[in-house]
Amino acid sequence: MSFLKFFKKSIDKKSFEQLLADKEKQDSSEQPQSKETIKRSLHENLKKIREAFGNSSDIVTREIRIGRQGEIRVGIIYTDGLINSEANHNFVMESLMFELRRNEVDLKDLAGLTLLNYIKEMVLTVGSIEDVHDFNVITNAVLSGKVVLLFDGYEQGFAVEMKGGKERGVQETTTETTIRGPREGFTENLRVNTSLIRRKIKDHRLWIESKKVGKVTKTEVSIMYIKGIVREEVVQEVRSRIEQIDIDGILESGYIEELIQDDSYTPFPTIYNTERPDIVAGHLLEGRVAILVDGTPFVLTVPSIFVQFLQSPEDYYQRADISSLIRLLRFFGFFTALLAPSLYVAITTFHQEMLPTQLLISLAAQREGVPFPAFIEAFLMEIMFEILREAGLRMPRAIGQAVSIVGTLVVGTAAVDAGIVSASMVIVVAFTAISNFLVSSYDLAITVRILRFVFMGLAASFGLFGIILGLVALVLHLSSLRSFGVPYLSPMAPFTLADQKDVLIRLPRRLLIFRPRLFSSQQNTKREKSLFQNENQRKKK
Repeated sequence: MSFLKFFKKSIDKKSFEQLLADKEKQDSSEQPQSKETIKRSLHENLKKIREAFGNSSDIVTREIRIGRQGEIRVGIIYTDGLINSEANHNFVMESLMFELRRNEVDLKDLAGLTLLNYIKEMVLTVGSIEDVHDFNVITNAVLSGKVVLLFDGYEQGFAVEMKGGKERGVQETTTETTIRGPREGFTENLRVNTSLIRRKIKDHRLWIESKKVGKVTKTEVSIMYIKGIVREEVVQEVRSRIEQIDIDGILESGYIEELIQDDSYTPFPTIYNTERPDIVAGHLLEGRVAILVDGTPFVLTVPSIFVQFLQSPEDYYQRADISSLIRLLRFFGFFTALLAPSLYVAITTFHQEMLPTQLLISLAAQREGVPFPAFIEAFLMEIMFEILREAGLRMPRAIGQAVSIVGTLVVGTAAVDAGIVSASMVIVVAFTAISNFLVSSYDLAITVRILRFVFMGLAASFGLFGIILGLVALVLHLSSLRSFGVPYLSPMAPFTLADQKDVLIRLPRRLLIFRPRLFSSQQNTKREKSLFQNENQRKKK
């Protein structure tokens, strides 16, 4: 309780209850939003809608002409991937463009709302049609899978229910499984991936910019961000790095990751990749930028920090106490997978006095017939386990898991019986391998597997002093890394007190009312005004 009180008092020197009361009062005062009505000019309406969505590539705005002579211009707005394209073509566009031409009614004779009523009641062959009069309703309708129709010369339009599009079946993601949470994952279709994110963030400020990358493949690469939350300099940096890519082909997001990362000479991942839409949505809400590549189900998010690779989406779906305990266990698994074999080598080789006498005698008896030093033992067992792990991944799925399990048991037992390694070494290597699976990010897990051999070499050469020297060098290296200008060890180094609520542990959600300061813009609160309301206030000033 004292720890929670410390964080409550650290927020602008106010108690949490007072701060929350102030926020509720401010939100209630901002609740009534002024409406911005549709203009008579279709050109101005379409222009304003494109600007509101940041000219996002998945927001389709098309202008057509209806009537026997094409005397009336109509604007059609929808989100590609969220609507049923076939139904839109058959029941909306075909009805407007062809049925009215064959109709004997002259649209010029229908003035005012009579024309709109005629189209609504006699032309459109759809079930649900709503009248729209202001832009806030339009943006919500477009992001909800509806087709919006605007007419030149009229201050009213229609929102036609047309939900559909492609959806991936409910199934487990292949690399990021959770007990509780969504099961859907990205696919190889870029537009399907953008629609999966649109379904979770129904806000017009979610902007998408697309670009063709690759002189031969011309792969479509899109960057996605929430305008007003993300820092503009981060978006500009992402845009600049992608534009500088000069390569023949992009076949997977790994190409983009390697070409735009800050430091290529580091084993640590500085760009996060995921195949889960809920993770990407959460990162966007924190102020990050997502990079989507056509042809791959893995989406990149930047900037990325070290602690992010030790967090799981399930941390935010369970209660805070359960999530904190599991996250601490994950950190313990990271350090165990990194240092357990090297600590065993260092203690058994240089620092036997640190062990209890009974345990020392037991270890010495086990190693009596082993012809190799502890470092060679650990090295051979680690190499053998890595071979079995890779073999299990590359073999057919039906037999890969069985072969890896049986191979590990057989090799470990046979190695002990043959006197090549000791039984204690098999236990240490097995515990290390299991701890490595606690690391939620596959990229960071590979980094741990690489650095494990480095620490084993330092332990075999200098004992515990070598391990301490390696840890100091590791921390210095991590402190020097950046991810799109953000320190890799933030918010621990540099230390940011306000952001410690979601690092080693996760405090209750009611305390997480601010976004990370290094990612998001100056609008750090999680409750913000709409873009149209801000524009109206600026106009009044």
